[in-house]
Amino acid sequence: MSRTVLITGAAGRIGSALVKYLDSHDAPRYAPRDAPRYALRLADLEVAGERGVALDVTDLSACRKACEGIDTVVHLAAVASPDAPFDEILPVNISGTYNVFRAASDAGVRRVVFASSAQAIEGYPLDVQVSSGMPVRPKNIYGVSKAFGEALAAHFAYQQGLEAVAVRIGAFEYPHEWKRMGARDLSAWVSPEDLCALLVRCIEADLGKEPFAIAHGISDNRFKRLDLTDTRARLGYAPTADAFAVWQVGLCDTSEPVG
Repeated sequence: MSRTVLITGAAGRIGSALVKYLDSHDAPRYAPRDAPRYALRLADLEVAGERGVALDVTDLSACRKACEGIDTVVHLAAVASPDAPFDEILPVNISGTYNVFRAASDAGVRRVVFASSAQAIEGYPLDVQVSSGMPVRPKNIYGVSKAFGEALAAHFAYQQGLEAVAVRIGAFEYPHEWKRMGARDLSAWVSPEDLCALLVRCIEADLGKEPFAIAHGISDNRFKRLDLTDTRARLGYAPTADAFAVWQVGLCDTSEPVG
């Protein structure tokens, strides 16, 4: 089935990676062999290319126009800094996220894939592996805004019939940009390839009787900050990268006594 997909924040780091990924695949990863390519509508503050549309998510009427004729929205647009103050977060991450969900629901969009963040649970101690069923515990206002987005997604899914998947994106980094990574980022890392593959699964997966899902967006790291059990089961996610292997943080497979 052909899908018209609106990507907000399409010019950002993740948006650009996703567009490149989709454009480079004749058929989405894990989709049926004969699956068609998506028709993309790429929304950002400035228009770029024939598929581009200017969109300020703080403008509800603009969001309504952008959602016309759309099957799936991948909502990536946000103020993405954990250090951002509330007055910067409020119009984009709070009001803007509401506008996207409101416009999508009113336009008859099938599903919204919302870019949440591991910051929504960053308040847990680092030795705690967080499952999707645990309460949110944000460490900063940015994380609070993502927890709000998850709640908003659940509201529209259960109360207004708009399917929604909230993806808690981990440490999205390209290996060539980092000589080494700290323990937290190693456990929360997601390779661009794995995240893009997950976003495709979020678009395509059958959610069954439950119209809302929380997905954990990390790679198959040897130690995982976020538990992937539910994400694998519900969405068919099959990550391939491991931060500990990429940055050569090796651990012995067997123990050896001294002498």
